[in-house]
Amino acid sequence: MQRRHLLITTLALAASTAAFAQSAKPIRLIVPYAPGGPLDVTARALAEQVKDSLGTVIVENKPGAGGNIGSDYVAKATPDGSVIGLAAVATHAINPWLFSKMPYDAARDFAPITQMVRVPNVLVMNADTAARLKINTLADLIAYAKRNPGQLNYGSGGNGSAGHLAGEMFKQGAGVFAVHIPYNGANPAQLALVSGQVDFNIDNLASAAANIKAGKLKALAVTPAKRSPMLPGVPAMAETLKGFEVDTWWGLAAPAGTPKDVIDKLNTAFTAALKSPETQQRFAMLMAEPVPTTPEQFGQLMQRERARYEPVVKRSGAKVD
Repeated sequence: MQRRHLLITTLALAASTAAFAQSAKPIRLIVPYAPGGPLDVTARALAEQVKDSLGTVIVENKPGAGGNIGSDYVAKATPDGSVIGLAAVATHAINPWLFSKMPYDAARDFAPITQMVRVPNVLVMNADTAARLKINTLADLIAYAKRNPGQLNYGSGGNGSAGHLAGEMFKQGAGVFAVHIPYNGANPAQLALVSGQVDFNIDNLASAAANIKAGKLKALAVTPAKRSPMLPGVPAMAETLKGFEVDTWWGLAAPAGTPKDVIDKLNTAFTAALKSPETQQRFAMLMAEPVPTTPEQFGQLMQRERARYEPVVKRSGAKVD
């Protein structure tokens, strides 16, 4: 009897130890872009915040092919919660229409966990150019472009980038034409704007804020539906162009087939971290607004955005392969 009790105790202890070891397995959070950018910084901030509830979360950067390499890695990972990744507007709403061959299906290969952030975009002009052309408002810019078709140009981080497509949406909504000049990344595009090589860009506020504050760039309008509390004095584009709305967003997703209880556990931990005062403070420094959601809400956002960007990408004619 004692031997049987000892065996049961030993087996129970072994099972408990195995369960603990399994639960202690680090989670790998894949960032499909290079280190140092806003997506990477916010991912690392959240990984630190959830260590008490989820254990160690290791952030790994797998950049390349516009984010497709890292996203494909997540799509093909074992669906057990050990590998999750960032799902962004580019990887999950724009790239499916931009690339003729995609290594993953953005609609079917992922299980949404939660949206993480929303970052306002802002239409900015070179400050000297704006002063020379007497452009102080978005309405002034539109009026000038209509009087001088093709005389203005705008830069972006590349064909099919979020900045390029936002510019195409602006041109269509305003009924104007401006020449698109693609650069090899967002930083070269911003340098071109600051140096006066291009007239305006639509950039995310996190990137443009320092040059706006320094007076090198003039902010004419933000692209969310309403004014941003981060730039309260700058009107929303929708105040001039009814219905205009563009946001940069990203969130977390796991491979499709990840069990619901695992998704729920991840959602609970990450949404709590997004609501914490420390996270809100850190994200505010990046001009990023934390947006904790249910998995269903994030999935619906990605679905809406894919449908919205399909005609925009096709109309722009942008292709990268």
